[in-house]
Amino acid sequence: MTQSGDIVTSRPDLATSSSSAIPVETKPMFDGSDGPTEMVIVAPAEDTSIRPFAFHASDEELADLRQRINAMRWPSMELVADGTQGVQLATMRKLADYWANRYDWRAFEARLNALPMFVTNIDGVDIHFIHVKSGEVGALPLILTHGWPGSIVEELKVVAPLANPAAYGGTAADAFDVVIPSMPGYGFSGKPTELGWDPVRIARAWTELMGRLGYSKFVASGGDWGDPVTEQLAVLFPTQLLGIHLNMPSAVPGEIFQSLHAGGPPPAGLSADEQQAYEQLDFFFKKGLAYAQEMTNRPQTLYAIEDSPVGLAAWILDHDARSYELIARVFDEQEEGLTRDDILDNITLYWLTRTGVSSARLYWENKLPFFAPQGVTIPVAVSAFPDELYQVPQSWAEKAFPNLVHYNRLPRGGHFAAWEQPELFTQEIRSGFRSLRDGG
Repeated sequence: MTQSGDIVTSRPDLATSSSSAIPVETKPMFDGSDGPTEMVIVAPAEDTSIRPFAFHASDEELADLRQRINAMRWPSMELVADGTQGVQLATMRKLADYWANRYDWRAFEARLNALPMFVTNIDGVDIHFIHVKSGEVGALPLILTHGWPGSIVEELKVVAPLANPAAYGGTAADAFDVVIPSMPGYGFSGKPTELGWDPVRIARAWTELMGRLGYSKFVASGGDWGDPVTEQLAVLFPTQLLGIHLNMPSAVPGEIFQSLHAGGPPPAGLSADEQQAYEQLDFFFKKGLAYAQEMTNRPQTLYAIEDSPVGLAAWILDHDARSYELIARVFDEQEEGLTRDDILDNITLYWLTRTGVSSARLYWENKLPFFAPQGVTIPVAVSAFPDELYQVPQSWAEKAFPNLVHYNRLPRGGHFAAWEQPELFTQEIRSGFRSLRDGG
């Protein structure tokens, strides 16, 4: 696996490995005698080892990053007073100034490398993951899946509270063994060199990963791309998944889609919560899909985000209106759920791993419709955050998930729930899965 910094595997005490039988294939071989003789073809064994991982960006890479930020050729200012033409010049100038002159990647790198990180090869791609085992007996195995334009950075604030709940307002009975993988093409995971790495294939890889870690039964949580990956885990592996938690669920009824795409008024008889969700979806489909349409159709065209760090940052900031508004306030030095360092930790991770384009290809690969129910029948917990792309009403969640075991409508938080509101997210994970534990 090639990255722009140095990969360090300096903790052999943490390495584990597993072995698999070498597959043997026999084929008839004719050698001129009366009958065929047998030729034995021994296929190479798949490397299922789990290797410790750390990352150190080179001084040269960090100097180059600062040089590129400072050499940015800025566009003229937008012609409106708000963000309706895109990410505003004032916000990007503040971000670039902080990034070049005050941001400290080394501080984040040290925090990241303090976590137990590993790499294992699954289906030909190196998968990077964090694996934090709780010290509590009976901890529930949990795999958390990030989205775009996020990364493992999204979930780092909830690792300790989930694994060590007694130190963070919970009880030992709420403990989790926490697994956080980087999706293929994202972060420290490898970049696929063949087609087919869609959410379904990623779900299959996650099940293989959990098996290698010794977890035959587990729970899963995800938002954004983590939602279809998590829902496909539930659909494909219902006997291994005890339940799932979602904060951007695929739960929009078919009649709502029909009205949205027809461009007419919403269906009659919607409740207040349903009307709000309809309006959020209507805005998203009309004005919030530009980035997704480009990556779905032409991801390779995005050369600029691999060459310009400021271009990459602007592309990442322009995910959704509410998140952008929050980030703009952060760079105006207002206190929010995120900090300037939080935002730049994530963007710098994309830059140093050169995954702007490779991460975008997931949109091209995906064949699942956004927000449409996927047929999940196992237990589901849903957390509805108000500033998500849409705040799913309980009535829609109940219809999409016949085994809904938890639903909560949160007072604050948006698309990057675990990152923005880690305390609320932690509480939701604990509450959502509590009934699924042994004796719960």
